Amino acid sequence: MVTPSFALFDTAIGPCGLVWAAHGLVGVLLPEATAAATRARAQRRFGGARETDAPPDIQPVMTRIVGLLSGEPDSLLDIALDTSAVPPFNLRVYELARGVLPGQTLTYGEVANRLGEPHAARAVGQALGANPFPIIVPCHRVLAAGGKSGGFSAPGGARTKLRLLEIEGAPLGVGPGLFDSA
Repeated sequence: MVTPSFALFDTAIGPCGLVWAAHGLVGVLLPEATAAATRARAQRRFGGARETDAPPDIQPVMTRIVGLLSGEPDSLLDIALDTSAVPPFNLRVYELARGVLPGQTLTYGEVANRLGEPHAARAVGQALGANPFPIIVPCHRVLAAGGKSGGFSAPGGARTKLRLLEIEGAPLGVGPGLFDSA
């Protein structure tokens, strides 16, 4: 097996990273407290991944993520992912979540219903908690019941999730959201 490679890049929320291997993109890293901590997570989570310059096919993905995190709408739907290590249920959740566009949200229960598994809201949350592709698979756009933020396994937890939703202009809850003007 080939050791994955990764590169960090600066965004409006801090240094993010992309991880790739022989068959494409295998992970996205949201910023830790420091770039060194983000590097260490890349190496832990992706089997000793080595840091290198991004190849030409990865550089445009970085540019698009920088744009999205600066408030430019981009669905990132056309970015190919290597999902060979993703369990089948998680893959179904990720495919559905990718259809939630910037500024939109669904709840864990709505995702479960759309999958035809109305009692699987908790399993949806667990799948999104294991998401190796945050931002590209926009797990931050899936909320708890009533539009509450719910959990977020990325560094910074729910605060990071809310920041991402704020950048995208997503309303939260039924009435005015946390980031809407009254």
